Amino acid sequence: MFVIIGAVVVFGSVLTGYVLHGGQVLALYQPFEVLIIGGAALGSMLISTPLNIIKAMIKQLTGVFSSGYGKKDYKDLLVMMFEIFNIARKDGLIGLENHVEHPEDSEIFKRYPKFLKNHHAVHFFADTMRVIISGAVQPHDLEDLMENDIDAMKEEELHPSHSLNTMSDSLPGLGIVAAVLGIVITMGAIDGPPEEIGHKVGAALVGTFLGILACYGFVGPLAANMKHKVLIDLQYINCMKHALLSFNKGVAGVIAVEFARRTLFEDVRPGFTELEDACNEAKRR
Repeated sequence: MFVIIGAVVVFGSVLTGYVLHGGQVLALYQPFEVLIIGGAALGSMLISTPLNIIKAMIKQLTGVFSSGYGKKDYKDLLVMMFEIFNIARKDGLIGLENHVEHPEDSEIFKRYPKFLKNHHAVHFFADTMRVIISGAVQPHDLEDLMENDIDAMKEEELHPSHSLNTMSDSLPGLGIVAAVLGIVITMGAIDGPPEEIGHKVGAALVGTFLGILACYGFVGPLAANMKHKVLIDLQYINCMKHALLSFNKGVAGVIAVEFARRTLFEDVRPGFTELEDACNEAKRR
């Protein structure tokens, strides 16, 4: 929602200021300039960016229009981990094997569809629990293992925003390319009437304007939004890391999820009593 509002504010402010200065709106309608800049930007991105990153970019671009994880989602995550840890307390680690080997079939995980939709989160949790069940890793080694996984995940998820930001940086230069081509056309008509020459020079300058506006008003901010969203969403994984690390140290399940709760930002952190009540309700299932 705020992405759309921001785009309207940028476009509306620029256009309104231009009109109030006496500018003619139709003078900005230069579809061929848009074709040159947009086509060259798209082509340069295709040259520099692998297909898998382009697919991830499209997915992340659609994701900026949706809300991320909220307080309820984090409460569900903490309660889900509490339920898993509680099974280990009652049945031993061996009781967790069916849940971590086939997460999609687990009755516990099925109660938390948003967790199951996040394949990074499911793989991270299940793979780490497999290591814990094997009993072949010390707590400090497990922490290093999870950190390596998170670092790789972070680098992978940031590639699309980096690629989009690179394309954004190229837009002012491509705007200049469009302007230079417009000047070339103008030179070919230099012996024409002044009105025609003025129109062609104006069209050329619109190319520079569009390239700069697209860079700093739209594409660059979109790349920044994608980056922020990736970093915020990684908190979901980081929350699991602290709970799993505490659980591996032998801490009780309710305390393990409390360690995880304390790592959350204030706007998404459920209250202590709120989480305690949710865990007690899960016990009664």
